[in-house]
Amino acid sequence: MNERFFYLAERHLQGNITPDERSELKDILDSNPALRKELSEQEKIKEVINKMQLKNPSREFWDKYWQNTYNRAERSIAWLLIISGAAVVLTYAAIEAAEQFIQNTETPWILKLGIAALVAGAVILLVTVIREKFFSYKKDQYKEIQR
Repeated sequence: MNERFFYLAERHLQGNITPDERSELKDILDSNPALRKELSEQEKIKEVINKMQLKNPSREFWDKYWQNTYNRAERSIAWLLIISGAAVVLTYAAIEAAEQFIQNTETPWILKLGIAALVAGAVILLVTVIREKFFSYKKDQYKEIQR
């Protein structure tokens, strides 16, 4: 019964209630004064919310906003350059290390295979974690909230 009341009350508050539903809601409210009180409180809350208006931000707020936006853009570009430079250097170092490791004839082939699998797995895992953190940070709705 409560689920039906909540459904009907929501339709009533939104103004989408049909005459049959209105009659059903009236019957429910007549049989339960607590639900009548609940609906009355919800109507008051809706009235207060409808009267609320957003305050326009001040000029200082917009100045600070744009300053932060430029700072974030500068930092993003700097991080992009640092990461791309590090990727180039690390890739070159990894290729050189792999060539030296492969050319070493004293190391058994099974050990070479195992180390290659270990390194490949670590690289894939590292790339996956970085990618997931990057995309989840971009979509995080609550990143500006301080705990």
